[in-house]
Amino acid sequence: MNGPQHPGTTRRLTAQQFALEQIRELVASGRLKPDARIRQEQLAAELGTSVVPVREALKTLEAEGQVRYEPHRGYQVARLSLAELTETYLIRRLLEDEIVRIAAPLLDDKRFAELDRLMQAMESASAAGNPHLMIAANRDFHFTIFGAARHPRMEDFIRMLWQSTDAYRSVYYADRGARDRVNDEHASIVAALRAGDIDRALRELDEHRGHAVTDLAARLEG
Repeated sequence: MNGPQHPGTTRRLTAQQFALEQIRELVASGRLKPDARIRQEQLAAELGTSVVPVREALKTLEAEGQVRYEPHRGYQVARLSLAELTETYLIRRLLEDEIVRIAAPLLDDKRFAELDRLMQAMESASAAGNPHLMIAANRDFHFTIFGAARHPRMEDFIRMLWQSTDAYRSVYYADRGARDRVNDEHASIVAALRAGDIDRALRELDEHRGHAVTDLAARLEG
């Protein structure tokens, strides 16, 4: 089958790919929150697909740890334990520090211009009170840096770790103070990378992740 077309592109998606991207979006935007039960028939109707591609997409998300299946209850958006959250961010730090060390010397004017554009997009989204757009720009910001390393498998592992905490990101970005802090931290990260100070950029990134994990840990404990 040709499948639906991805918005803004000419890429054709299979029904399963379409369902997968749409469910990811529902989780990342906070419209499906941790512990939310996923009703496959209802979701399929909303997406305009049959239940089969939705079920296959949920199996993929289960393998990634984004949803969980319970007998007699079906699929639910995964709720992380504090230990799982802490471990996820530890692995992220190890991988991201390495990929940024590789990427930093390869960042060129084109990528820095893209980082500037994304920071502006985040500031505009924050001012408009639109966490959803800010989350998307934030992801593009970090992966613009990672992409300079040209290590696609490492990038894929990092992306999977990001996806495992997507259900919480919308809660974090709903707070104006957190959004302002993220924008300031991004500016500091880019300034360090432009100056060629990789160690400072890594320290800034570590603080950046640390603020997020502290906030999310408090929510999990609550």
